[in-house]
Amino acid sequence: MSSSRSPKDGSGSRRARIEEMRRADRSRERRKKITIAAASTVIVAAAGVGVGYLVTASDNGEQKQATALVGEKTWPDLSRNHVTTDVSYPMTPPVGGDHDPVWQNCDGDVYDKPVADENAVHSLEHGAVWVTYTNKASAADIKALGDRVSKTPYTLMSPYPGQPAPITLTAWGHQLSVNDASDSRVAEFLGRYVQGPQTPEPGAPCGGGKSS
Repeated sequence: MSSSRSPKDGSGSRRARIEEMRRADRSRERRKKITIAAASTVIVAAAGVGVGYLVTASDNGEQKQATALVGEKTWPDLSRNHVTTDVSYPMTPPVGGDHDPVWQNCDGDVYDKPVADENAVHSLEHGAVWVTYTNKASAADIKALGDRVSKTPYTLMSPYPGQPAPITLTAWGHQLSVNDASDSRVAEFLGRYVQGPQTPEPGAPCGGGKSS
């Protein structure tokens, strides 16, 4: 015995299949939207982490720049008047303050005799680093420092018998004393303060001043 479906039954079956297909399409669309939203959240979160890292790295960099070297001394709010008389400085060698109108030449100049404080301080105002030493520094250290200074614009070097340490590096408002030229802080100090952010008159000349 055979059986057959009525046209009505066939139409209902087609409608059911179409509805099932529509439900499947809607389900896929929902999954697609969820996937896109999740991916967007991950991207935004990753971007946020990246920005946070950059800000943190930048903050750390600034903090590093603001942190003094081990043993470094600093003096804020130094006067900057031009005077033609001797100045009694409260630190040795001086790191700033009133000074002579003429700066000491500091384009890598190496002096074998002491220079006047007042002229050297003017060089510091222009962004120079002043390297000084006593007879407690070894001949090898004096030569090594002289070689480094002679190759470094905005530096000068001279003996300074009255200072307490064998070797002293001085910038405007900053000073570091070391026992030998191989100390890693020597290069750090020069790298930081030659025309560094402490300079009251950045770009001012180091030539054309006093040469002895």
